[in-house]
Order: sequence, then structure tokens, then C-alpha cells
Amino acid sequence: MTLLAVGSIAFDDLETPAGIRTNLLGGSATYFSMSARNFCPVQLVAVVGDDFGHTEESVFLERSINLDGVIRQPGNSFHWKGSYGSDMNEARTIKTDLNVFADFVPKLPEHYRNAPYLFLGNIDPRLQLEVVTQMTTRPKWIALDTMNYWIDGSRSALEKVLKEIDILLINEAEAKSLAKENNVLKAAKIITSLGPSKVVVKRGEYGALLVAPNICFPVPAVPMENVIDPTGAGDTFAGGFLGYLASRGDLEEPSLRYAMLAGTVAASFTIENFGIEKIASISTNDIQERLKRFLKILGIAEF
Repeated sequence: MTLLAVGSIAFDDLETPAGIRTNLLGGSATYFSMSARNFCPVQLVAVVGDDFGHTEESVFLERSINLDGVIRQPGNSFHWKGSYGSDMNEARTIKTDLNVFADFVPKLPEHYRNAPYLFLGNIDPRLQLEVVTQMTTRPKWIALDTMNYWIDGSRSALEKVLKEIDILLINEAEAKSLAKENNVLKAAKIITSLGPSKVVVKRGEYGALLVAPNICFPVPAVPMENVIDPTGAGDTFAGGFLGYLASRGDLEEPSLRYAMLAGTVAASFTIENFGIEKIASISTNDIQERLKRFLKILGIAEF
């Protein structure tokens, strides 16, 4: 039930109405793995620089996240600086330094190549497809995340890799752009014709929407009074959603529905503090307890 994830490990400088933090451990693979490890073993593929030391490494290893696929290169790691105003749904990017991530070419260790489940984080679709070709056997399912940069600039390559996957995770604006359709439900259904049989549309404070054959399952966000930092919430959702599916070993409707709830609850922890401070400190029991309370809010006695 091991979940192999490819993405970025980064350092973030953040400013939100709650304060300022610098050099926080971040990146899509970081948030994803901190969430998914609550449900299943995780193997990471990423690249880091000289600034990624023992302290940062221990954050992953102490949580049993395998780093054998993390490449170490001379130079600095990917660094992002951003801020949030009163509208916490959208970050303003101040500066992006790709550094060693600019030349990142994923290479899977031999013992990663038979992983039963694969998540392709938000990187160049050409590289995502290259990862798929490196697998010795096709995983039971492949999930993928993308963004408007690739939708607008590398559509042909993106459409090729979409044909190889089972699950697409994408935010609402990106789904509409990819499908060329302004209705989010219609957009998701159009995307299923491009390859993935299941589409999860991440909708920020409005929750998420799962669209699959004979399934349309919207989940609201967990009501939270204090939002400190929404950075990485989408990646945390993906980690909870896919981590739960990997633990179950199937893509049947009950598992998909429960996974949506698990991902939503996991994301609610991330926004409670800066960076990964909260999501890295919780346990599976914490997720389960909050999930029980969430189900009561939704008026669901049991699931």
C-alpha cells in the first residue's frame, strides 16, 4: 500500500494577516507527504540543495517518509516568497527562485519502481510522463496534479500524460481552463473524456468536488474560525485523499467518498498554523476525531 509521490521540497517566506515567517519548510511534496503518512507509507522523489540539512531531513525521517528518491544538488533549494491579504483564497507571489528545481529530472530508485500507487505532483507534464515510463509495472492507479502554467503553455504534453492516469486533482479555475467550460460540473465531466476516470476539483474555502462515472460528490470545507496560513492546503488535501485510497486498496465509491472527507479534514489542520507546523504534529487519531465531528456537522450519523 506504499504511495510514491513526485513533487517539490522548498523553503517558503510567508506573510499573512497573522504574521510573517521566513525559511519555512514547504513545497508540494512536503505538504503532501505530511498528510499522506497518516494513512500509508510514503516514498518521495524530489530535489534539494545544500540548504536542506539534517534538521530538515529529520522532519521527514521521523515520520517514516522515505527519502531515497530525493536528489541532492549543489546550490539552494526551491524558494518561494508570497503573501496573503484579507482574501485568504489567493496568494500573491512576491518572488520565486527555482534554484536546483529548475533542472530537476526525476529518477526513480529501483526499489521505487514497483510502487502500487503513484502521485505525480505539479511539475512539467513531460517529466510526469517520464516518471510513468520509469515504473517497472503500472501502478494500480496513478493520480496527477497540474496548474494553469502547464495548461496554457504545455497543453499537448499535458494531454498525453492525462491519457495515462486515473485521477486528476485540479483547482476550479484550472478545471475550467483545461475543459474550456465555465460550469465546473460540466468541466469535470469533459476532463474525464481526456483520460482520467475520476476528477477532484479543489475549491478552497468551498471544499472539493468529486466527479466520476455515476458519482457527483461535493464536500464542503471544515468550518474554521481561525485561518492562519492556507499555503499547502490543496497539497495536504491531496495527501489525505490519496493516502486514504492507498490504505484501502480500491477505487470503489465508498472509498472515494470517505477519501474526500479525509482529505478535507487533513487540509483543515494545515491552515491552523504557518507552514507544516500543524499538519506535521498531528496523528491519524487526530484526523479521525475531527472527522467524526465533521460528520456530525454534516448531519451524517455514520459513514
